[in-house]
Amino acid sequence: MKLQNVAKSRKTMKVKYTEETPRKIRDYEESEPELSAEEVEDIAEIFRTPLTGTYNWDYSVQDNRIAKLYELGKKLNWNVSMDIDWDRPLVESEDIPQMFWDEYPPYKKLSIEQKREFLRHRGASQFSQFLHGEQGALLVASQLVSCAPTYQAKLYAASQAFDEARHVEAFTKYIQKRSKLMYPVGSGLKSLLDKILTDERWDLKLIGMQIIIEGLALAAFNTAKAVTPDPVLRDILHLIIRDEARHVTFGVNYLEDFIENLTEEEREDRAMFAYEACVISKERLFPTDVFRKFGWDEDEARQFSNKAGFATEFQRLLFSRVVPNLSRIGLLTDEVRPLYDKLGVLEFESHSPDGDISWAELEKPLDLSA
Repeated sequence: MKLQNVAKSRKTMKVKYTEETPRKIRDYEESEPELSAEEVEDIAEIFRTPLTGTYNWDYSVQDNRIAKLYELGKKLNWNVSMDIDWDRPLVESEDIPQMFWDEYPPYKKLSIEQKREFLRHRGASQFSQFLHGEQGALLVASQLVSCAPTYQAKLYAASQAFDEARHVEAFTKYIQKRSKLMYPVGSGLKSLLDKILTDERWDLKLIGMQIIIEGLALAAFNTAKAVTPDPVLRDILHLIIRDEARHVTFGVNYLEDFIENLTEEEREDRAMFAYEACVISKERLFPTDVFRKFGWDEDEARQFSNKAGFATEFQRLLFSRVVPNLSRIGLLTDEVRPLYDKLGVLEFESHSPDGDISWAELEKPLDLSA
């Protein structure tokens, strides 16, 4: 009898499959209608991929660097619920900061309260893209478990999938408890994720995720950590940055050896894929859904941002992390170098790549007191 009651009270899983990306902005401060268990429905967008999996019956450790990174991942696991103090008050500035939007006519027309609301939405859009990007990383890591050819790569991809699940959990909890707004995935990020997830070649998935997306995320997370007044967000970013640094380091070291053994045609194909991924990534810089929310002309707001130099400088900051890694793994070929030069990021080629492992830095114990 008791078992029957439990079964009746348990939520029935309902999933609605769709080919379209939901575009609704979710506001967790607004009261939502109470739904019965039968009315709750998950929305799942479908993507299709010609994924080819591989077994590996060798089980050999070929690279002690990769093995050590895998061990570090196990050693430095952290818990979203236990290792972050979520009860600390949200620190918000009463002042409206000076910024390049001050000269944009539609922004100048906003009241003080409306400007605060704009800044809230702009921040929420950024946090939301962090979250959506981490879900993409989770999906790619899970694919690599199946299709990466070597024993070590499969183990590392499995450990990274767990890391990415933790990142998704952390950003979801932050948005629901503190930011209170969730924006849909941006068109640029969605295009990039689709490009990576639907390609059948495992090494292009590794290039797209470990070098491009994770490299850009590391730069963006470090910037956000430096400027946020919220101690909870600062701790979340500190812990996630530790994980992401291992992921990028793995990608650079693993791909460096793999790409060296490709034919010239295969290498050029990978180099062009990486360049196209970088071009798509530029679209991540513009919160077009926020522009739309406030009734601004999207193209006009984008052009103003570009002319003000903010988008260009932020883009350069992000690519200062990616370009040295592309150079290190051999994907800044003579064919694509002029294309990166046009993007204005080729000068970063000489910066230190993430393949130079600082074990002392990576092995530091988790410490949120600093």
